[in-house]
Amino acid sequence: MKEAGEYMISFVICEDEKVLATEYKNEIDKFMMKYDHDYNCKLFSGYNKEFNNYAKTNTDFKVYLLDIKTNEGSGLDAARMIREELNDWVSMIIIITSYNEYKYDAFGKRLMLVDFINKLDKCIPHLHKSLDICMKYYDTRPKALKFVYKNTVYNIDYREIVFIDKEQDSKRCILHLINKDVMPYPGTISHLMEILDERFVKVSRSSIINSDHINKFDIKENSIKFKNGEVLETISRDMKKGVIDNVTSS
Repeated sequence: MKEAGEYMISFVICEDEKVLATEYKNEIDKFMMKYDHDYNCKLFSGYNKEFNNYAKTNTDFKVYLLDIKTNEGSGLDAARMIREELNDWVSMIIIITSYNEYKYDAFGKRLMLVDFINKLDKCIPHLHKSLDICMKYYDTRPKALKFVYKNTVYNIDYREIVFIDKEQDSKRCILHLINKDVMPYPGTISHLMEILDERFVKVSRSSIINSDHINKFDIKENSIKFKNGEVLETISRDMKKGVIDNVTSS
């Protein structure tokens, strides 16, 4: 069962030798038996359109196991695409290959690789150690709101969200960020309240606030001033208590 703010873990295996791909999947299944996290394994035989689309649109927390050379492209090119084109610096990338001579080149490209594993040198023990690192990061990472909007994956750190309100005459919401940027979110207030954590408080039928950003709650004016200077005045009188519980009133 996923907790609020927790996302499925997707292990993305790209290996053109089917026997090895299946072995990696089986080892992941064994490894994940000690965790109570939802996960899946997605297997690809090359860096094709299907792989690229999955990397681009899937909002899970991804752990990539990439072979350097396949009949359909290079694992290093795929890693570069994930980091630079998709701007995904959250997913974990492990290179598994028999071409050990690419090791220094791979780390020299500054792709934030978890590990470079030689298939011919105690591959499985090394894989388990790398997976341990991935799970430690997963368990301690800052929580983020992941979603797809217009075929682009967004990964917004909870700490960056000041408040959220419903877009007028729409089912969408608007995220108000700490730098005062705004971003559309393709979902409802009700759905957000199901997935966000306890720092987020619903203050009206159409607004949610991040209590960490409250600077002042003016009871008389029934408005909240946030630390970045923005003000929200759509506070429901029925929901005052939730605000008062999270800030010292003035």
